[in-house]
Amino acid sequence: MTTVLVVGAGQSGFQAVASLRDRGFAGRVVLVGDEPGVPYQRPPLSKAYLAGTAGLEQLHLRGEDFFAEKDIELVAGRAAKIDRTAAKVQLEDGRELDYDYLVLATGARNRTLPVPGADLPGVLTLRTRDDADRLRASLEQAGNVVVAGGGFIGLEFASHAGRPVTVVEAQDRLLNRVATPEISAYFADLHRNAGHTVLLGQGVAAMHGDERVREVELADGTRLPADLVVVAVGVVPETSLAEAAGLPVRNGVVVDAHLRTADEKIFAIGDCANFPCVQAGAETRLESVQNAVDQARCVAAAITGTEEPYASLPWFWTDQAGAKLQIAGILSGADRTVVAGDQAAGKFSVLSFRDDVLIAVESVNRPADHIAARRLFTAEPKPAYADLEASAFDLKAHLKSRAA
Repeated sequence: MTTVLVVGAGQSGFQAVASLRDRGFAGRVVLVGDEPGVPYQRPPLSKAYLAGTAGLEQLHLRGEDFFAEKDIELVAGRAAKIDRTAAKVQLEDGRELDYDYLVLATGARNRTLPVPGADLPGVLTLRTRDDADRLRASLEQAGNVVVAGGGFIGLEFASHAGRPVTVVEAQDRLLNRVATPEISAYFADLHRNAGHTVLLGQGVAAMHGDERVREVELADGTRLPADLVVVAVGVVPETSLAEAAGLPVRNGVVVDAHLRTADEKIFAIGDCANFPCVQAGAETRLESVQNAVDQARCVAAAITGTEEPYASLPWFWTDQAGAKLQIAGILSGADRTVVAGDQAAGKFSVLSFRDDVLIAVESVNRPADHIAARRLFTAEPKPAYADLEASAFDLKAHLKSRAA
């Protein structure tokens, strides 16, 4: 009997085992996760779950019955070693699991702030359900809250904390890595209007306290009162297992267009995988539910005999301060932007071009633009600046004209 072993029970790991069964795979399917219980969603942890509007069961990707019905073995434990010669994975407790195919869906871990006081009680991160539970409990007692990091997680936490917070971002704008300056400026204003303090171009130099954190010291010497600090300065891919097994690692586990590693029996997917991205034209590692799900489906297809290069369109979303931002495409290399819609009313899109070809669309409270962009990006030829200019940069009108 063929055995597929999936290490990592996040979104990509779950989708891999579910897709194998959906495609009729009749062999043994084993899912290893380092947290007890059934796999759960992470995006709500910084949104509805943190705010208390979604409960534990709403996080679950499926209930226990699903895994029993699909004959998917759930194994709680942390993988410690891959023996590629014997085709086994050893867990930290000594158990060994055989595989014919191994799928690494190990995800990522939070970056830490290498500053004095970062280990004080009251300095927390947000990645797991337990992290979210600790943050919710801490918020009930906190008077002054500081968020270190102005990316998606930090800003989502600020939006759903239920109180004003201070956001400290070392770069000169929010969402620096994932959004255009137009979007960054809009969300900075949005958070300030919601009562949050946003400090840009300021790094954290130290944290001070006694039995718990009391102050955050910035690079310019400013001290902010804080009895709760949320560190949200990005993530690092979990690659130690692959690296120890001799697999190439470079900002993630290196895979080919079919998501295979250098070992033909081993795949890598999701946040831990560095793959040749068709849209970016370069090696890319993406942190998104869409990428996790689509890569898992791609690998399940390959294992069940339908191998095709991974070419899914990347898309992302975030809910912050009453606004929904949806992004389609990859911004890398953009050299021109156009704002379409009513920015003052908070309903607009930013169209990004590279060499006069549309490569990404960021839509704020304009879901129809997002849907149109995704349809345009999956068709040929890709939209050109001149064509969109002729349609007054109305994506829906341009899409309709193509269909005519």
